[in-house]
Amino acid sequence: MDYKIRLQASIDCIRHCVRQGQALRGHDESECSKNRGNFIELLKFHARGRKDVERVVLRNAPKNLQMTSPDIQKDIVHAIATEVTKQIICDIGDDIFSILVDEARDTSIKEQMAIVLRYVNEEGYVMERFLGISHVADTKALTLKMEIESMLVTNGLSLSKIRGQGYDGASNMSGEINGLKTLILAENSSAYYVHCFAHQLQLTLVAVARHHGDIGGFFKAVSDLINLVGGSCKRMDKIRECQAAKVVEALYHGELETGRGLNQEVGLKRPCDTRWGSHFDTLLNLSRIYSSVIDCLDIIKWDGNSDAKADASCLLRLVQNFDFVFIMKMMIEVLAITSDLSSTLQRKDQDIVNAMHLVRGSKFRLQEMRDKG
Repeated sequence: MDYKIRLQASIDCIRHCVRQGQALRGHDESECSKNRGNFIELLKFHARGRKDVERVVLRNAPKNLQMTSPDIQKDIVHAIATEVTKQIICDIGDDIFSILVDEARDTSIKEQMAIVLRYVNEEGYVMERFLGISHVADTKALTLKMEIESMLVTNGLSLSKIRGQGYDGASNMSGEINGLKTLILAENSSAYYVHCFAHQLQLTLVAVARHHGDIGGFFKAVSDLINLVGGSCKRMDKIRECQAAKVVEALYHGELETGRGLNQEVGLKRPCDTRWGSHFDTLLNLSRIYSSVIDCLDIIKWDGNSDAKADASCLLRLVQNFDFVFIMKMMIEVLAITSDLSSTLQRKDQDIVNAMHLVRGSKFRLQEMRDKG
């Protein structure tokens, strides 16, 4: 009975940590440590309010049967993963499904491939469930295909039941001759390939922006501005001070409203080409603290080192130019439309019919903006 209580307590605590995405182990799990890691600290907290648990865990448990060792933690996590996977496979049953695959290099410089299953459950809801991560020797299409097939077979799924493939646009994934999609289509002609909706949109926006000289130059200037201003804690602190003073003054004159969630501190994050929603956030924040950024550049121009002074002088002339401000305001309007579309396209319950309807709506709004000038 004591063994069962001890095991159940460990399982409950590990389930909580795993569900919250928390690391189990601490850097020092010895009894004299002030923080023994999420798992053991949670187990101590769990036992504190329950006498039946407290009397059989940790110090009150036999030294060789505490159920807290790293090996036990790994075994329990593996058992939880196995049970969750079984439930996913049971949910799919003998029905058809789609696969979403992507690969990336982790911090240990190993190529890892992640597989997600997309299917419709018995209630008619579209589900996306993570199946697993697998280390691959390389990112060749044949290697990925063999690993996908191996993982499906291990979980009792068949390649013949695939009705959709979703990858990015890399040649090893979507290539027409030897890409992963082509290899799977050769064995299952019903496994239709669909390029990630949101990724297609991002690639299009990047290509259009780089093709237009003024827009490309604008984003280059924004990047330089963030490197100069955001590269120093002192400079960001100066922007916050200037902005706080301006907010106080605006509130005093009744130009701003107060309330929960209003007048929050904003910063300048570096945008990323593969996530154009980040460009929208960056430009939105830049427009909000534009005058404070100008003040900060003016300070750098007079008080910075020689390189920073030169950069600040060039950026001051550039960001105070009418063209820069006009493009910033225009791109905020454009990206507001595409950012909403991108966020919607990334929803897991999205379908191609609704996606195309959303695309047409966004195209209409953009065309309307062009027509009205």
